[in-house]
Amino acid sequence: MSDADYMQLALAQARQAAEAGEVPVGAVLVRHGQVIATGGNNPINGHDPTAHAEMQALRSAAQAGGNYRLDECELFVTLEPCAMCAGAMLHARLKRVVFGAPDPKTGAAGSVIDLFSNPQLNHQTRVEGGVLAAECGVLLQDFFRQRRSEQRQETKLNHPLRDDALRTPDSAFAGLPDYPWAPRYISDLPSLAGLRMHYLDEGPRALRQAQDDRMTWLCLHGNPAWSYLYRKMIPVFLAAGDRVVAPDLIGFGKSDKPKKDSFHSFTGHRQILLELVERLDLKNMVLVVQDWGGLLGLTLPMAAPERYRGLLVMNTTLATGDVPLSPGFLAWREMCTKNPEFDVARLFARGNPQMRAEECAAYNAPFPDRGYRAALRAFPALVPEAENSDGAAVSRDARSFWRERWQGRSLMAVGAQDPVLGLPVMQQLQAMIRGCPEATVLPQAGHFVQEQGESIARQAVRSLGG
Repeated sequence: MSDADYMQLALAQARQAAEAGEVPVGAVLVRHGQVIATGGNNPINGHDPTAHAEMQALRSAAQAGGNYRLDECELFVTLEPCAMCAGAMLHARLKRVVFGAPDPKTGAAGSVIDLFSNPQLNHQTRVEGGVLAAECGVLLQDFFRQRRSEQRQETKLNHPLRDDALRTPDSAFAGLPDYPWAPRYISDLPSLAGLRMHYLDEGPRALRQAQDDRMTWLCLHGNPAWSYLYRKMIPVFLAAGDRVVAPDLIGFGKSDKPKKDSFHSFTGHRQILLELVERLDLKNMVLVVQDWGGLLGLTLPMAAPERYRGLLVMNTTLATGDVPLSPGFLAWREMCTKNPEFDVARLFARGNPQMRAEECAAYNAPFPDRGYRAALRAFPALVPEAENSDGAAVSRDARSFWRERWQGRSLMAVGAQDPVLGLPVMQQLQAMIRGCPEATVLPQAGHFVQEQGESIARQAVRSLGG
């Protein structure tokens, strides 16, 4: 194989690093014409400032061979090594180093300094640069161009708060247990009209630019929850190598909260979700829904069925207006009407005794006082009850879609202790979904199935993934 052939292998490692959100640098280590180790950048995900591509390859080869000396080895890397990596290469006594693109900021093979040419060192490693330099450079340039674009977009979209809305202070969300993900915001969707919507977007970056066989799990919460509800399921989806998008509906979580109850409507929230799917260009999706996440979310796939390949549905319903609402829901709606300031944390604690106090408190975090609770007051009354209710007609269309046109795979999970949308309601929904297998019942789970959702997420990866 030629130097260019080995550099192509290094480029493949660099592209894998980019998919994981790392700066796209890749390396391969060769001895007597055989590749003995590979490496891609991993400082961010590995929480390790030394985890450069070259270091990954050197470590792997040294550990495999039982010797930190790597005589007669040649290392091919897509970017000129930094001082740290150059030092490690010299200590390893590599025979030769071949790099692709020069690094004018930190390059230690001639661009900033040249450690390899120092005659005082007790080992001399030959260096050659510029192999597939253009291809290596374009990969880096595209990566940083995309990153700058995302940063500009984030800055652009951090619009001033509308006069008719509130924004929960960031301090309210400080130190939430088991919720380490960076916030993302969008406010230029037409239906948002300047309101700022929060969403999580985790997983391989390449899925935001190009389509492949991996999946995107679109996780939609209900009332009075937010994306925190999926914290036990998201890591399972990410571990499978997939992308996860979990928005907070307007009025919930870290999204802006209109002051007036009258802002909220079925059609308005559905339109926001449709526009979000289009803007993020989500494909190969598994729709993950519960509660209002299902009332709204189950009406989405018929608008663009080619984007969806699976359904994970938990304790929810389709409210079509021609079927009476369940007694459990009517009781819930009456409770909300009589007790509009109900304690959200207490609600979660009562139905999920396994939850820690700080986890329950995280569900109160978005609502510092009653002014932030318009969505909590409005949503129970928004469930379509009559045939002419807002959302009823589109829900009937969705029912027809799921019965007749749904082509994807489905998984249903039911919290048996749910008094609102429990097993009887879910069995009716199952009958509406073409090809939906018998529900997985969690005997001890209540309405918020996701609080016991790790096992369900693993089952979903097995049955809906791939």
